[in-house]
Amino acid sequence: MDTLVRKLKMIVQDATLRRRVLFMLVALVIFRLLANIPIPAAAGQNLTSLLANDQALGFLNLLTGGGLSAVSIVMLGVGPYITASIIMQLLTMMSPKIKAMQSEEGEIGRRKMTQYSRLLTVPLALAQGYGLIAYLTQQGILVGLTPFEIFTNTIIVAAGSMLLMWIGELISEFGIGNGVSLIIFAGIVSSIPATVGQLLFSFDASQIPVFIAAIVATIFLIMAVVFMTEAERPVPITYAKQVRAGRSVGGTMTYLPLRLNQAGVIPIIFALSILVFPTVVANALATMGSGPIQTIALFVQKVLANGWINGALYFILVFVFTFFYTAVTFDPEAISNNLQKNGAFIPGIRPGASTAEYLSKIITRITLVGAVFLGAIAVLPLIMQNLTKIASLSIGGTALLIIVSVVLDLVKKIDAQITMREY
Repeated sequence: MDTLVRKLKMIVQDATLRRRVLFMLVALVIFRLLANIPIPAAAGQNLTSLLANDQALGFLNLLTGGGLSAVSIVMLGVGPYITASIIMQLLTMMSPKIKAMQSEEGEIGRRKMTQYSRLLTVPLALAQGYGLIAYLTQQGILVGLTPFEIFTNTIIVAAGSMLLMWIGELISEFGIGNGVSLIIFAGIVSSIPATVGQLLFSFDASQIPVFIAAIVATIFLIMAVVFMTEAERPVPITYAKQVRAGRSVGGTMTYLPLRLNQAGVIPIIFALSILVFPTVVANALATMGSGPIQTIALFVQKVLANGWINGALYFILVFVFTFFYTAVTFDPEAISNNLQKNGAFIPGIRPGASTAEYLSKIITRITLVGAVFLGAIAVLPLIMQNLTKIASLSIGGTALLIIVSVVLDLVKKIDAQITMREY
């Protein structure tokens, strides 16, 4: 408790840190205001009843922080930007030229990759915006829209998504933490009072055992996420003795901490974005005239509406993206080269290629455990929802997973800023 009070005092007293925290809070407040401004075609409309019966749209509403349920100008959220980032990361792994641009050009290469992701976000936002508006028109939420009104509202929601992407990048640059994750976090937290109120309003004494089980599962979920986020596999590192200016330096031992879950909450966000994308596209194509495209779209709609199939796809995507993101962010060869340049080595392992191979083997093994565990925790609420028929459990479990992971990451970022200023 004393440590917490001391850190809060330091945040208030340090001008730079205080400015970063305030910037983050103001940006999140602006996001919440935008999430309550409806598009012109949907003034006074609400999708609460529709979202209760559509799990995929419920996930999309989770990513948009309630922006979809209000049919707001940011009802696409940061989904298109996340999808664009995934596509660029896949291209990085498939194209040596793009990979070289990202790794060898340093900061300039990363800026180019970010710019390409922004440009790719525009067509994705337009496609998803049209898909959502077409689906809402099909469901009778939006009535009597002319082609020009459909075009105008599509432009508005695409622009809202781009604005949200910009706000997220500003938070990452001038605030604290990952801006995209914090936007999703803020949206989830803002929906908690309404969710709790809904559960209390529909309370039934016969469901008390179910609610008790849900509370126990929630506590277990929080403990599991914290354990997975903090778990590390230490790799011993020894620095060779060197003589410099007549003095012997080095010879010390330390360790390289390899986190059990290198990717954090990113696989969950990536999986939700990819899971929602085909649903939005299928909803748009299903509104078209009769033909093979509409038949395929209706089949995709039917498949994704199945809770068990949806859960299986969710688990697979979380599992795959955990490995994928770890492979993108963790480079064993670069670490091996850095150790060799600094005169460090892993006891019993030859420097160079052997060290890179050893680190790669370790990270693959621990990531396998992390990916299975993260996927299991992600689909556990879905299983509970299918067994208990309480729809809010599936969304609530994923929301809780994101909240805990983002809070842990934010606390670490603030601790890092405080430690840097203490030194």
